[in-house]
Order: sequence, then C-alpha cells, then structure tokens
Amino acid sequence: MKPLPFTSIGLLAATLALPGCYVVPLDPRGEPVSYAAPAAPVAMAAPRPVPAVLHARLYPLNETAGKMGALTATVTDHANGHAVFSLVHAGEVLQGEASRTSAQRGIASAAGSGGTYVKCQYALAAHNRGTGACEFSNGARYQLHF
Repeated sequence: MKPLPFTSIGLLAATLALPGCYVVPLDPRGEPVSYAAPAAPVAMAAPRPVPAVLHARLYPLNETAGKMGALTATVTDHANGHAVFSLVHAGEVLQGEASRTSAQRGIASAAGSGGTYVKCQYALAAHNRGTGACEFSNGARYQLHF
C-alpha cells in the first residue's frame, strides 16, 4: 500500500472530525434563504349579491283574468331574500313585497289604494328565475313566470 501524502491525511482527518455538515443556500444578496412553512390559506368572503330588477309576466288562468289580459310585474330583488313587488292591474298600481319562505319558495303580496290586492306563491328554479300562481281580490287567477 502506498503511503498518503500529508495534505491528503489532513483533509481526511478534518472530514472525519466533523460530526456532519450541510449546505446553506444564499439569496442574491448573500443572505441565507429561510424556508418558512407555507402560510395557511386565507378565507375570503364570497362577493355580495347585487340587487337586481326582474320583470315577471302574469298569464290568465281563468275567465276573470282573461278579461284583463296578461300583466307585467316588476320585482326589485335586494339579494337578501326580500324584494319590492309592484304591478298595474285594471289601471290601479299595486305595490308590496316578496319574501323567500325557504331556499326555493316564496310569497309576494301587493295592494293598491283602490282596495285591490294580490297574493302570489312562487318556486325558484334559479336565484332569478321561477314560476308561481297569483290570485287577485276580484277572483282573477294568474300563472306567474319570472
């Protein structure tokens, strides 16, 4: 066996004397790079729904309603389960409100200064679409679509 040169023995001894070593990565400024644990995801609030104006159509279901013809109602949805409901029936402006009674169902009511009133029930197919039925104080019955 050939004897090792003195420098090789010194390097070998220094290597064996170290208990362990590791490499520390440096950033472009020469600073050690720290690897922090990734931050937990931040919960973001969902965007708030925006109020919308919906137009509903009422189609006659009986002879009394047939004499009045189809009607149009306006629903100003406040995107909180509550809306303003208004329509014109036989020249009288009826105003009221619509409210959800569950996630898929709701009621709407309106009255005019001449004593006419209407009550409706509806089911939602989407947040801004649905169908229902309305009955007026004069007995007129309508199918509601919005």
